Amino acid sequence: MRVIINKDPYIKGSVKDLIDPPVIIRVSEITEFAAKEFSRQMTEAYNTGQDVIPVVIDSFGGDAYALLSMLSDIESSKLPVVTVCVGKAMSAGAILLAHGIPGGRFIDPTATIMIHEVSSSNWWAKLSDLKVDVAEISRLNNILFNKMAYACGHKDRNFFLKLIEKKHNIDLYINAFEAHKLKIVDQLGVPEFRVTISSKVEFCFDKPKIRKK
Repeated sequence: MRVIINKDPYIKGSVKDLIDPPVIIRVSEITEFAAKEFSRQMTEAYNTGQDVIPVVIDSFGGDAYALLSMLSDIESSKLPVVTVCVGKAMSAGAILLAHGIPGGRFIDPTATIMIHEVSSSNWWAKLSDLKVDVAEISRLNNILFNKMAYACGHKDRNFFLKLIEKKHNIDLYINAFEAHKLKIVDQLGVPEFRVTISSKVEFCFDKPKIRKK
């Protein structure tokens, strides 16, 4: 996603000296550190005067708890958040993509989305611990895909859970056009920010008032 700045030639000085450029949040990893940075950039965007916050996603996914933190920031945002997928939005990245405002979820036509069940890497734990892990994974799975279905406007909160089950719980790869049909996105293409810095130069003559003698 590009920021295009048009500056009036009458205005001297660098753009950075004149304005705060709009904040574009770029998400690749979805980790605890990335969630903190996401929150910081959301706050920074409030102070630029921009009217929307774009979140550009090119991600293989990541941590479910970090994703929930990012979703919380989006849901409590005082500015509309638009999401843009370039390259890929997989796993947690796909759920993040779905949380742009209605009409503001974009995807590059060549990008790929992938959704699958929430997974765990803790398979070397004791059996009792594994049972706890399975229960927690099931809880997270329901929360995240219910949120995704709601964000995409599906009345059935289990829409995506049923879709994954129908595909035998394997990784489900979705192209841009299929994603549009599934309501994960609603715009094909990548938007841009356009900033205009202008001045007004006028030649004026105010006819003086002359007293009659």
